[in-house]
Parts: sequence; structure tokens; C-alpha cells
Amino acid sequence: MRFLLRLLINAAALWVATRIVPGVTFTGDAAYLVVVALVFGLLNALVRPILTLLTCPLLILTLGLFTFVINAVILLLTSALSEKLGIGFSVSGFWAAFLGALVVSIVSIVLSLLIPDPETTR
Repeated sequence: MRFLLRLLINAAALWVATRIVPGVTFTGDAAYLVVVALVFGLLNALVRPILTLLTCPLLILTLGLFTFVINAVILLLTSALSEKLGIGFSVSGFWAAFLGALVVSIVSIVLSLLIPDPETTR
């Protein structure tokens, strides 16, 4: 249940980013947006820890601000994989990815606070 909730929150956050950030676009229906959220979640789970480990000195030097760059790279990778799969999600460049990652992070945090996790509220 938690996985499904996180998937829907990521899909909503990505949808908001496509509406707010110029350069982040999505063409398709809601089912494909859930697939984009799945790709985004998989990249966050598999690639993000590797990038964090490799850039640990930069993270320490910038007091964690380099995390925003890692988030942008994950969004760019999501775009590249989505285009290869023909899903219809694309990001036009680094700055669009940077702003899109900020929007996705903020919306995801807000939705996670507003929607209680059914497994932890028991």
C-alpha cells in the first residue's frame, strides 16, 4: 500500500512540474504518467544512492546543496528513459530539470504531509 501511495504522490508531483516549469513536458494520459512516476521512483532507488556516494565530497563541501543537482540529474535520466520507452515525458535541459526537481520535491513533501500513510497511522 505504501508503494502505491508513493507512486501516486510522485505522479502528482511530476504532473505539477509539467504544468509549472517551462521545459518539462508530458504528452499522454494519466496511465503513462504513473509509468513515468515508476521510472522516476526506480531511478531514485537505484541510481540516486550511487550518485550520492560518488559526490559525497561535493555534498559535504556545499553543505548538502549539491543534492539539488543530483535531483536534476535524476529527472534528466527519467526524461531520457521515458523518451526511449515512448512514454511522452521530456525535459529540455539542465535548468528545466533543476527547477522541475525543485517543484517535484516540494510537491512531494507537501503531499506526503497532507496524506497520512495508512501503515503508520494504525
